[in-house]
Amino acid sequence: MPDIYEQIGKQIRELRTTLKGQGISQEDLALAVNTTANTVSRWETATYKPSISDLERLARFFGVPIIIFFPQAQPKSRTNALLSATVDLDDEDLEEVTLYAQFRRARQRKTKR
Repeated sequence: MPDIYEQIGKQIRELRTTLKGQGISQEDLALAVNTTANTVSRWETATYKPSISDLERLARFFGVPIIIFFPQAQPKSRTNALLSATVDLDDEDLEEVTLYAQFRRARQRKTKR
């Protein structure tokens, strides 16, 4: 079983190379997350270990939840879809999504009775 940093590196490479169907270079990713291309390369090969703040910047850049870098901790696909859909929402929008989900759950319970 590969170690966690190999898995993280593989995920970074996967996200980088498939971004919007075209991928981006290590240099472009480095500029976007305020590091060097050499560091991105070393993350991808698990030579360097990205910090939590590095992973947070990468997750924000790619528009994915940070948990995507930790495959063993991946939630069920429904939960993952919800995390991905709400990752960039501000507090007000997140509250609106939460209220809507509660409304839908209450409505579903009522129709099942």
